[in-house]
Amino acid sequence: MKKTTLFVLITLISSSLFAQYKPTDQGSSLQFTIKNFGFDVAGKFTGLQGDIKFDSQNPTGGNFDVSIDAATVNTDNSLRDGHLRGDTYFDVKNFPRIHFISTKVVSSKNGTYVITGKLTIKKQTRVVTFPFTATPSGDGYQFKGLFKINRKDFDVGGTSTIANELDVSLDITAKKN
Repeated sequence: MKKTTLFVLITLISSSLFAQYKPTDQGSSLQFTIKNFGFDVAGKFTGLQGDIKFDSQNPTGGNFDVSIDAATVNTDNSLRDGHLRGDTYFDVKNFPRIHFISTKVVSSKNGTYVITGKLTIKKQTRVVTFPFTATPSGDGYQFKGLFKINRKDFDVGGTSTIANELDVSLDITAKKN
C-alpha cells in the first residue's frame, strides 16, 4: 500500500512539473503538399485538439497527444475536398480524427528537438520521427516541424496519378492551460 501511494504521489508531482499546453487553431497551420499528375497540390487541416506537456529544459519528460479534424481537409477545390473526405481517402465518416501521440522527445542540436510518435490515420498507425523547434510565445509555445509520410501506409487514396509520398508542415501554437 505504501509503495502504491508513493508511486501515485511521484507521478502527480512529476506531471505537475511540466507545463500543460493546448494547441489552438488560431495562429496554427497543419499543411501538406503532394504531387498529382506531377503538379504540387497543397492542402491544410484545422480542428486541433489535444494536450501538450513540454519543458524546453527537460524535453525527455514531454508528451504530445494531439489530433485534427479530418473533415476539415481543404485544398481550395471543393470537388477535390469532397472526394478526399470519402472512403477511398480519409473516410471521415468512419475516421473523423487524425491522431498523433509522442513516444519520445529528445533535445537535439542548435535549439531543436526530435520527436518520435505514433501517427494514426484511418485506423492505420505508423511511427514517425522528425525534428522540430519550440519557440516561447506569450503564454505558450510555437512548435514547427516538417516530415514526410507515405499515404499508402495509411490506406489513403488508390489512384496512381497521386504520388505516394507527401510533405507535412506543422506550425502549431499552443497556449498554457
